[in-house]
Amino acid sequence: MTNDIVALIEYYEKEKGIDRAKVVAALEFAFISAYRKMVPGAEAIETLRADVDTKKGETKIFASLNVVADGEVTDKFNDVPLAVAQKRNVGAQPGDVMEFNVTPKDFGRIAVQTAKQTMMQRLRQAEKEMIYEEFKDRAGDIVSGTVRRFERNDVMVDLGKFEGIMPNRERVQGEDYNIGDRIRAYVLAVENEGRGPEIILSRSHPNFVRRLFEAEVNEISDRTVEIRGIAREAGFRTKVAVWSNDPKVDPVGACVGMRGARVKNIVRELNNEKVDIIRWSEDPKEFVREALKPAELRSITVDADAKIVHVTVDEADLSKAIGRKGQNARLSSRLMGWDVQVRRDESKEEQFKEKIGGAAHTLGEQLGITDELAEKLTLAGGFNPEMIVDMPADYIAGTLEISDDEAEAILVRARGLVG
Repeated sequence: MTNDIVALIEYYEKEKGIDRAKVVAALEFAFISAYRKMVPGAEAIETLRADVDTKKGETKIFASLNVVADGEVTDKFNDVPLAVAQKRNVGAQPGDVMEFNVTPKDFGRIAVQTAKQTMMQRLRQAEKEMIYEEFKDRAGDIVSGTVRRFERNDVMVDLGKFEGIMPNRERVQGEDYNIGDRIRAYVLAVENEGRGPEIILSRSHPNFVRRLFEAEVNEISDRTVEIRGIAREAGFRTKVAVWSNDPKVDPVGACVGMRGARVKNIVRELNNEKVDIIRWSEDPKEFVREALKPAELRSITVDADAKIVHVTVDEADLSKAIGRKGQNARLSSRLMGWDVQVRRDESKEEQFKEKIGGAAHTLGEQLGITDELAEKLTLAGGFNPEMIVDMPADYIAGTLEISDDEAEAILVRARGLVG
């Protein structure tokens, strides 16, 4: 065995953490493969064994042969005559199986290059198996690593002994990474398929936020506070519904922390993604009221069978309730598992129109004009004759789309009522 093979064993044992016995087993397999390629007829030998002495640097190949009676050899590669066998062991009998040293001269030096490639393949497979064994139970954890390289839009992350991959679909929109950056990610899955084990990482999964809260908030880790639901649009906004098993513990306050310290640490890790912490409730009315804050809800109607919540808000709160591009209402729907439908409260507007309509009808009767013209005049500021007399005739004509003479006639009637 040459020094570079010895160094290879040391490297895989110490740096990669592969058990020394597995490394030596891979080397033995590699030397047997090399022997079969080098020695004519070796492919026909059924049983070969390699013995690697890692201290002396020697390699020996042994073949297991069947002892047969003299003159009855039918397979020259796997049979040995009794006379030859008894030279090794006087007690040998036909039917016995004996090992013979079949190592060629200078085999180790000649075979090392052929064996090295086979050994590397076996060790890579052993390394992949070890990755799977170590990480198969870590799906759902958060790990830290360093950005090593990019493959298309996928990010390859150095996790120490192993390498993880963060596919483009699991990246957060707007986050950019550079080689050498330290990042934390959620272990989405450990897959063991055709290409071997792969550690799939994610920073966009909702459970990444869940694990951050569990690490940051003691009350969640000791199960005093529970996360009952998470809805996330990665890079933009996340809603977290929390509930307390202890009536003395405020779940929202526990997650926010003193002066917002706890949630600030989470927001910092999420690159300033907006995080809403909401008090969970079994009552859908109360839950939707919390979920759509800071909007003030005017009315809430629940259709329990269809799982639909209809809410109405004032015009001023409509944009708050819906959110940018419908984000607030959409995330609230996901968080509740209900269809949340938001619309403007039109009751005040209808009441205003009714008042305007009533005032306009009275004004029309006083001035002798139609309700339609009276309503236009009212909306233009002429609520009563006293206000109309101060209006210029051309303004009235333009507003009501009538002639100057007709406008002047309205003014005359108004002055008569006032006078």
